[in-house]
Amino acid sequence: MTSSTLSVGWYGLGSMGLGMSLNLQKYLLSNNLSPLRYSNRTLSKGDRLRDEGAIPEEKFEDVVQNSDVIFTMISNDDVLKELINKALVAGDSLKGKIFVDTSTIHPETSEWATSRLSKHGAAFVAAPVFGASPVAAAGKLIFAVAGPAMAVETIKSLIMNVMGRSIIDMGEDVRKSSLLKISGNILVISFMEVIGEAQVFAEVTGLGNQQLEEFIGNMFGPVLESYSKRITTGAYAPPLDTSPGFAAALASKDMNHALSIAASHSTRLPTLETASHRLMSAREYAASD
Repeated sequence: MTSSTLSVGWYGLGSMGLGMSLNLQKYLLSNNLSPLRYSNRTLSKGDRLRDEGAIPEEKFEDVVQNSDVIFTMISNDDVLKELINKALVAGDSLKGKIFVDTSTIHPETSEWATSRLSKHGAAFVAAPVFGASPVAAAGKLIFAVAGPAMAVETIKSLIMNVMGRSIIDMGEDVRKSSLLKISGNILVISFMEVIGEAQVFAEVTGLGNQQLEEFIGNMFGPVLESYSKRITTGAYAPPLDTSPGFAAALASKDMNHALSIAASHSTRLPTLETASHRLMSAREYAASD
């Protein structure tokens, strides 16, 4: 199986998955490769993909049957387990297929997927991504990739300069990719927490949010400045009738993974604990996930 003969499938068309899959379909089309086959819980979310020449499939099992490489970008661990179980009980051969999950999942889930799929001759690659939905749409994500060496090598051409700007090679232990992704989320969420606290301080003291934001950009660079702008412009907490770029429920899931893993190693993450409590309060206020 080479990159020039691969048939590729996709499941999961949320704010991240749609941008990623669109970039992948454009790559396949421009290289005269078989079009992307895709599915989603709400299939109509893939209408833009269909318009770009991708082929919709009613069920995930159909995507698996017609693809050599199957990418998933899903909301939580339970969804991934459900999808893999569907593939396993469908009765079709999975030998030689590569399943690539780009979501944030628990290391134990990655290990579980590897164990289940390898018994059927398939490979599992954990490839969580770093970057928000605009970064996904621009094809500039960072991938943390772990899995069997041959499988990883096979999928690199579908990632580099297609969906991502770089790949961090985490070796063959799929738990390591999940751990790196969760570690990265600890940083991002903690940055948001401390920047939020500083901006509240600037507001109540009369210092001014704009001046602090300018300092953050000059001192710490554009990434942390962009985090600050999400807070001060209201993008981080949009109006109650507006969908967020990243659902609070997903952020809570990511934090719970980090907190549970830390607890299992007899350590604590105090900043993350604080951020988690604040996010729970926000979800209660919005009466929404």
